[in-house]
Amino acid sequence: MKIIRNSGLLFLFLYLLGFLGDSPVDAAVKKYQFDVQMKNVSRLCNAKPIVTVNGMFPGPTVYAREGDRVIINVTNHVQYNLSIHWHGLKQYRNGWADGPAYITQCPMQTGQSYVYDFNVTGQRGTLWWHAHILWLRATVYGAIVILPQPGKPYPFPQPYQETNIVLGEWWNGDVETAVNQANKLGAPPPMSDAHTINGKPGPLFPCSEKHTFVVEVEPGKTYLLRIVNAALNDELFFGIAGHDMTVVEIDAVYTKPFATKFILLGPGQTTNVLVKTDRSPNRYFMAAGPFMDAPVSVDNKTVTAILQYKGVPNTVIPILPKLPLPNDTSYALDYNQKLRSLNTPNFPALVPLKVDRRLFYTIGLGINACPTCVNGTNLAASINNITFVMPKVALLKAHYFSIPNVFRTDFPDRPPKPFNYTGVPLTANLGTSTGTRLSRVKFNTTVELVLQDTNLLTVESHPFHLHGYNFFVVGTGVGNFNPKTDPAKFNLIDPPERNTVGVPTGGWAAIRFRADNPGVWFMHCHLEVHTMWGLKMAFVVENGNTPELSVLPPPKDYPSC
Repeated sequence: MKIIRNSGLLFLFLYLLGFLGDSPVDAAVKKYQFDVQMKNVSRLCNAKPIVTVNGMFPGPTVYAREGDRVIINVTNHVQYNLSIHWHGLKQYRNGWADGPAYITQCPMQTGQSYVYDFNVTGQRGTLWWHAHILWLRATVYGAIVILPQPGKPYPFPQPYQETNIVLGEWWNGDVETAVNQANKLGAPPPMSDAHTINGKPGPLFPCSEKHTFVVEVEPGKTYLLRIVNAALNDELFFGIAGHDMTVVEIDAVYTKPFATKFILLGPGQTTNVLVKTDRSPNRYFMAAGPFMDAPVSVDNKTVTAILQYKGVPNTVIPILPKLPLPNDTSYALDYNQKLRSLNTPNFPALVPLKVDRRLFYTIGLGINACPTCVNGTNLAASINNITFVMPKVALLKAHYFSIPNVFRTDFPDRPPKPFNYTGVPLTANLGTSTGTRLSRVKFNTTVELVLQDTNLLTVESHPFHLHGYNFFVVGTGVGNFNPKTDPAKFNLIDPPERNTVGVPTGGWAAIRFRADNPGVWFMHCHLEVHTMWGLKMAFVVENGNTPELSVLPPPKDYPSC
């Protein structure tokens, strides 16, 4: 595959050099240098300085094989404090390398460096990395490609070639300035001015003909697209005009293959699809647009890239797919119902069947008094009516060294007061309690967590990400979760295994996981605006009863606050 105006050829180059073809006996060490620096970038007829890694937007792809050790030295050359999260990597016993600021580490200040040193164990597929402080992931993000060990083929037809499709957002103004202004008002920040594919909005936007990602393909071949939703605030539909896609992986876990015209990804989610180039040679738009079935404003413009058959001239106008409508709830629910774990002897779905601890978390929006805000109030978000307050000391450090008065471990297992969660909108008593409260979990506990959306101000879909773990999505539904009847419908055979789950608008999602990774692990909505408003919490998973089942010591260069 010829990749135009993109660094995807690097994959082939590295492969030929043997960088990606190491012996299965000795795990390879892959080293990267990430220099976080400002760069002037022009999009949509506007130029502005943005935060980048190595001057690239999006940043470089991290390539590794299952079993490798990855060492990434990050140096911060910008005026912002910075940390980077390796989204979906489990970081076994090694939360020090996980990256969320003030949760597992203090951020790197200007001029500081930190080495993220981690092993890729028992995972292969597409993940991604991004800044995990402020709204810096608007431009600081990139793909992670983990190849299987040598001699272990994909459990689907070997593609002819593969490429990354990273979906993002673009603001014409300075993002941090806009967020700060919104917070002073107590209002939501402005929505993005465009979506992007590999940093480019495509020719449907002004001044963007030259900012169009193009993939040249040969007829009669099968290609693997590794698709990442790196957008801050939008769930996105994605499709290719005239071509079906076969879903084969989500969140770096193989799935039972199924054909579809469109896929849906919440922020934080990844999906691998196979595409057969069996259509008449032409130019076809790949397109992405938002899914939002709640009364909330979104950037409702279509980003495009081009799938171009070899030999077709650039003057041919590409064919545009007709994406689902932004509020097509039935398509979204139906698509997510089709996702199933592969569940084969080589790739089993180890769903916890016995549950030690049941948690029920309500997700809501609220309004709190804000004397310093222009409006006198600000928007808040909460889990079980608790708006999370970020600490000034990293929680993992406080846990490891038993530093007092940083957090409490009394996060409630259920909301303080049951109510009709998805009934008529509740617009009274919208205040939330605030605090740095964590949930303590004994090592190896099997946890079932039901995430319930609520109609406080409005219902809304929420993509929830759990750090340090994959989990099984054993059930979802619309309306209020019924603990008497809904568990009987759970899929305990081959449910999808993920690291980020979409909680349906006005509905619920039930997940299960085994708490076998000790440390402090963040869980939050991956809509950045909701995370900022406090829609987050963390689990303290205790050590096991041997040193091999306990949190590793922190590295020598661990940043201090």
